[in-house]
Amino acid sequence: MNCPDYNSPASLKKTLDENGMAMQKKFGQNFLVNETLRKKIVDSLEIFEGMRIWEVGPGLGAMTAELLLRGAIVTVFEIDHGFSNLLRSFFSSEIESGKLKIVEGDVLKTWKSELSNLPDCFFGNLPYNVAARIIGSTIESGVRFQKMVVTIQKEVAQRMAAKHGGKEYSSFSVLCSWAYDIKTVVDLPGGNFWPVPNVLSRTLCLVPKKEFPVCKDSRFFCQMVRHLFSSRRKTIRNNLLSFSEDFDVDTTLFRCDISGESRVESVCVEKLLLLSDAILEEKQKFSK
Repeated sequence: MNCPDYNSPASLKKTLDENGMAMQKKFGQNFLVNETLRKKIVDSLEIFEGMRIWEVGPGLGAMTAELLLRGAIVTVFEIDHGFSNLLRSFFSSEIESGKLKIVEGDVLKTWKSELSNLPDCFFGNLPYNVAARIIGSTIESGVRFQKMVVTIQKEVAQRMAAKHGGKEYSSFSVLCSWAYDIKTVVDLPGGNFWPVPNVLSRTLCLVPKKEFPVCKDSRFFCQMVRHLFSSRRKTIRNNLLSFSEDFDVDTTLFRCDISGESRVESVCVEKLLLLSDAILEEKQKFSK
């Protein structure tokens, strides 16, 4: 490895300047320059020799270097062409030995092409503007990693872990708590990054639920949840009337013991799963 000093903003800036590069605000690029916190975050992965890890947004490779040093086999997803070239330079021997693979481009468009080599863990300091879309897309596609460790905007992290009944409870909360148990690893004030972001960050660890609550059609469930939360101020009854016409809304709600006058933020994940299944069953009756 021939890497810059990842703890020094001056060293990182010098590396960028020497290669005619600038930080891309649109990609949410911020480097974690606190070595102690980097190690703590990587510790939460509990890496074993040969563990396969997907890392999103490696930047200049501070976390990548730590993952490789601990024996992981890493695939990184990097949207910035300049960063990809520098990673190839820094980790040329690791790439040659098959310990590191670089997938260049927008991870939202490229991750499915790597599904034939599904990793043990998903890892990354995710761009703040697309973090929810990245995580949500894997869950909606039915992919469950053995562990996800992600650093994201604290506000997004709070939405991920929100429970029903609170204002932060959203369709994203439902997806995350449906698939995973979520715990906080560490909070990261802006001063731990360079450049300093104007938001607070939080690292979360997501582990698949031991008793994963299944439903008849996961894609239909996700579609229903998105619809209900898109008009969250409406009652559930009115929301469902605009969702579909080929089932009896009142009968379906009665079956699920859900008040038609309630709003979606008051309904737990388990009852939303029950509602999704009940709607499908009522649709079948309606079509006969």
